[in-house]
Amino acid sequence: MSAHRPAVRDDLQALEGYHSPQVSVAVRLNTNESPFGPPPEFVDAWVEELRAFPLHRYPDRAARALREELGHHLGQPPGRIFCANGSNEVLQTLLLTYGGPGRTALMFEPTYALHAHISRVTGTGVVAVDRRPDFSVEPAAVARHIAEHRPDVVFLCSPNNPTGIVESDETIGAALEAIGANARGLLVVDEAYGEFAPRSALGLVDGDRPLVVARTYSKVWSMAALRLGFCVAPEWLVAELENVVLPYHLSVPTQSAGRLALAYRDEMKRRVESLVGERERLVERMAVHPGLQIFPSGANFVLIRPPARPGEDPVDAGLRVWTGLLERGVLVRNFAAWPHTRGCLRITVGTRDEDDVFLAALEEVLGA
Repeated sequence: MSAHRPAVRDDLQALEGYHSPQVSVAVRLNTNESPFGPPPEFVDAWVEELRAFPLHRYPDRAARALREELGHHLGQPPGRIFCANGSNEVLQTLLLTYGGPGRTALMFEPTYALHAHISRVTGTGVVAVDRRPDFSVEPAAVARHIAEHRPDVVFLCSPNNPTGIVESDETIGAALEAIGANARGLLVVDEAYGEFAPRSALGLVDGDRPLVVARTYSKVWSMAALRLGFCVAPEWLVAELENVVLPYHLSVPTQSAGRLALAYRDEMKRRVESLVGERERLVERMAVHPGLQIFPSGANFVLIRPPARPGEDPVDAGLRVWTGLLERGVLVRNFAAWPHTRGCLRITVGTRDEDDVFLAALEEVLGA
């Protein structure tokens, strides 16, 4: 019998998966993870709770205890909270519910690559428009594009990844107003790095606005390995997501970790303050290099564009600096070849020691 390989969907044949290549180095500053592990006391409490759980039973499908604790932490009713395996599953469930064939998602490039990737995987059409050269989004442009394209889902990432830009209240307000004028669509504000930013859209969520704010436990809560994300949205919208998501999708270990972590909110707040301070130190130290472009950031990372040599293409300049850092044991994220971030590199804020190694390597490479 001859071998047979079924064909994937026509619209997925040219699609490549999302990757963040890893290299074994001493200092890894490329994936925006927390440089600190969770508190040992949290790990002990989590393991102890798991020992007592009957693992032959299914988890609570509604994740009620987690949603209640998280709602108390955020000042939101539990009915407005939807939890999933990382914020990426939140986004996927949103697009399965409100996207799909014949529907479109609007996004402003450059932005988080998975917004477009998950849209395409779910059969949702992608409308991508450019940000301004400083990577901001003009409120009038948001309103204009929403009116023109009438999208079913609008993505705004704030702070934006990979640029670090925090969207203005005016931009978010313009998007909501334009969606209301169309009587069509949903605004998704992706706040994966929201705790590091000076403002949030969480306070705008109510029962009437078609607004979703997505967040994650991966960064501030040091739980990237456990895959827990959530969104805050109107109760009617959360009910629709619950109809679409797979049953028992959120495991007992993940639900338990998300609930127990909230007891350490004060320590996590101190970590945020520490990382924001370290981000500012990193920016100040990098600013001494002539020609090095540093973009404002409200996240736990900073986007830079190294200076090019005379006649050197910005893409080649970025790759040269990225390679030089790697040769010195420092891995950062290379965005140099992206159309909208030509020549740029993204640096995750690490520990003070890790950042000092990066700064020394950067000085050597730029001075070479």
